[in-house]
Amino acid sequence: MSMKPLQHDRRFGELDQVLRAYLGQPADDTPEKRSAALDAYLRHTWHTRPWAIAEAERQLREYSRNPPGRLRLNLGEFYAVPDTGLPEAAIQEWLLVLADHLKKSVETGEVPPPPTTPQTHWEWHARFPEAAQLLGGWFSQDIVDEFPDHEAALADYIATTHPQLSARLCGELNELLALPLDESDYALAAAELGMEAAPPPPHSYGAWFQSVATQLAHAGG
Repeated sequence: MSMKPLQHDRRFGELDQVLRAYLGQPADDTPEKRSAALDAYLRHTWHTRPWAIAEAERQLREYSRNPPGRLRLNLGEFYAVPDTGLPEAAIQEWLLVLADHLKKSVETGEVPPPPTTPQTHWEWHARFPEAAQLLGGWFSQDIVDEFPDHEAALADYIATTHPQLSARLCGELNELLALPLDESDYALAAAELGMEAAPPPPHSYGAWFQSVATQLAHAGG
């Protein structure tokens, strides 16, 4: 039988957060240098859940030292490391390299400098989670089958979402708009956050983000 959610989170929850940061990114860490994926994890986690870094280090070491044996594999009660592009024989050593980097970061207080924009797909979603919920959920390619237009989709989001989450989305959009981005950057942000529908004419992506933020602010007022 598969692992229960509480058991999974206690043993592998933060390990899972680290490894999700590598989806679509090379696992090219060395003892001397962190990957872009690990930098993204550290950059975000230091500013949101700094205590979790030490827990991630512990879970990485524990998993590396005690990979799932035949019994757990047969029962399905194990954490399956996502495909990182590394050969299976190299994964345990790589996990220890990650743990060493996390330990050094905690002990020295070294934090990767914040970039102008998120640098990986994981970092976009970690930094703007409610924007990803809106854009990936209400403005996917299915929008044409579910809503007559963008206004109807946004109205549905506002009507069915807790006001606190709508307020959080408004803050995320204002944070995004405060970054020194051009229109191509806004288009990239929309794609990374799951938007598959172009903004409604005559809006650009940036102008539409501003319009949505304004409507959310008025709805919350």
